[in-house]
Amino acid sequence: MSVKVSASILGQSLQDLMVSWQNTRSSWRDAKSTEFERTYLEKLPDHVGRANAMIDELDMLLRKVKTDCE
Repeated sequence: MSVKVSASILGQSLQDLMVSWQNTRSSWRDAKSTEFERTYLEKLPDHVGRANAMIDELDMLLRKVKTDCE
């Protein structure tokens, strides 16, 4: 699996999770669900964004290594 494919899968997984969370929120609306959302889910887009930036850097580095080795 390429590095770029991994980044794409990560982004799609985040979108899928957020859709699932919205479906869950329709039946789970209490203080614990709000706490769960604040503690875990609100931070995910930022974490995924930073991970994707690092994945892009890694992809560039791997391409350079491959080119240098050829």
